[in-house]
Amino acid sequence: MVKLKDQNINQDALSKAAYSLFDFSKKERPFLIIICVLVSIAGMITPYTYAAMWFGFALAAYSAIANDSIQTIGTFIGSNQTTKWYWLWLFMGLIFVGTVTYSWIVFNGDVSYERLQVPGLDIAPTNFVFLQLAAPIVLLIMTRLRMPVSTTFLLLNVFTYKAGTIVGVMQKSFLGYLLAFFIAIVVWFALEKFVKTYLKGEAKPYWYVLQWITSGTLWAVWIMQDAANIAVFLPRQLNLWEFVAYAGFVFGGLGFLFYLKGDKIQGIVNEKTNVTDVRAATIVDFVYAIILFYFKIASNIPMSTTWVFIGLLGGRELAIALAKSRKLKKRKARLVRAYRLARKDVIKAGIGLLVSLVLALIINEGVRKEVFDLVANIF
Repeated sequence: MVKLKDQNINQDALSKAAYSLFDFSKKERPFLIIICVLVSIAGMITPYTYAAMWFGFALAAYSAIANDSIQTIGTFIGSNQTTKWYWLWLFMGLIFVGTVTYSWIVFNGDVSYERLQVPGLDIAPTNFVFLQLAAPIVLLIMTRLRMPVSTTFLLLNVFTYKAGTIVGVMQKSFLGYLLAFFIAIVVWFALEKFVKTYLKGEAKPYWYVLQWITSGTLWAVWIMQDAANIAVFLPRQLNLWEFVAYAGFVFGGLGFLFYLKGDKIQGIVNEKTNVTDVRAATIVDFVYAIILFYFKIASNIPMSTTWVFIGLLGGRELAIALAKSRKLKKRKARLVRAYRLARKDVIKAGIGLLVSLVLALIINEGVRKEVFDLVANIF
């Protein structure tokens, strides 16, 4: 009887999964057609290095910014719903152009703020394999599924020829997650009384000014960290026309993203407590910018800003749950919600990390050799 019941449960679960897959394919048919076209182009264009380089860059530019938009411009979009999308685009787009132009001039054609000068990433690709072009397509799919995937892991790992570089990026990223998580708990727990007293009713006009300033600052610092994820397909020093193509394409892609109001991935921000409030969004952006700036000056090793961001939101949700709920039953419910949100984000980001590691092992012979030698020494 128990076995029969278990079989029925398993059949129901399989039926639900099959229905969800069918429902997704039906709803997302135009998107899936685009993905099939992109995969076909990637397969055909791979042998032609120069064309593959710019095709891969174009995919990486849009997919990386679309996925990472939740970190930097997600709260900006969410708290400025009444502002025309093109004003938001021009503000953030011009900050992008200014930030990468500074790096291009100061670092002799390098737009990554020397993130691509570390050993393991310092050599630009001279030829491509299909999976390197497929990586940003995988990222597009994960973004459509509202998964906060680390673009640093997924895009940089497939070009890294040293396993030690991957380990260094992972260590810095996980440290960033923990630091952001605990800083968020301290900051929001301490701010709860201030929030209750002063952040009531309609936001004063100066909050919008502060939010635009902090969002712009955060966006600039994020570019300093994550421009490498987009530029990894390109030469490490860009000439004038290559730089114009690089900056111009990303500027245009940002416009499309703002027109879509962040697209599917924006839901990860909107589901968090009060993030669409301009005052809460300002505080989130300010704390996040400080953390990213600290890691920027700490070392040139790239890091996953996604892990820092989900750590920040996870710690914030936990702090709000602890501070707001005085009754035990209510507090328990809020803590459970905070735990589930944090767990969901970590699992989704972890899937992206796993995919990137598998791709790195398949693509890069140097990484495979280092890993196999390490395993052999252990056993």
